[in-house]
Amino acid sequence: MSCNQCTDSVFKQKIGRCKRCIWQLTALSLFTWPLWWYYYADTPKTVESIALLFFATSFTGLLILHLMVWAYRAVTKQQ
Repeated sequence: MSCNQCTDSVFKQKIGRCKRCIWQLTALSLFTWPLWWYYYADTPKTVESIALLFFATSFTGLLILHLMVWAYRAVTKQQ
């Protein structure tokens, strides 16, 4: 990755600091949710639908975690 925090191996030190990761998760979330809604919303019990739903939920959950930690660090002025 391009930033110094991404080369570190400790997960909690990386989360919420890398803008590149946040943008990638935003793009993936914005891509997978409409894709699932368009193709698989009517058949939510198929394997493909469940897999795509799992990925979309994972991307969005990790994005929310990044944003929460980023906001916490911005409020408490941690670097």
